[in-house]
Amino acid sequence: MQVSVRDNNVEQALRALKKKLQREGVFREMKLKQHFEKPSVKKAREKAEAVRRARKLARKKAQREGAL
Repeated sequence: MQVSVRDNNVEQALRALKKKLQREGVFREMKLKQHFEKPSVKKAREKAEAVRRARKLARKKAQREGAL
């Protein structure tokens, strides 16, 4: 990952880097890897996340169809 510093504006480059890392999920991954997670707990968490994503997608789809 690369961010260029323009006009010695390090703060702006740092913000851009943080935004890129956030989009790629690096911070979330680091947070999850701070402690060991049992495989059964990991599986349950991932399943819950999938259900959450599916519900969100269904909600958006229903809203879109209602608006049309």
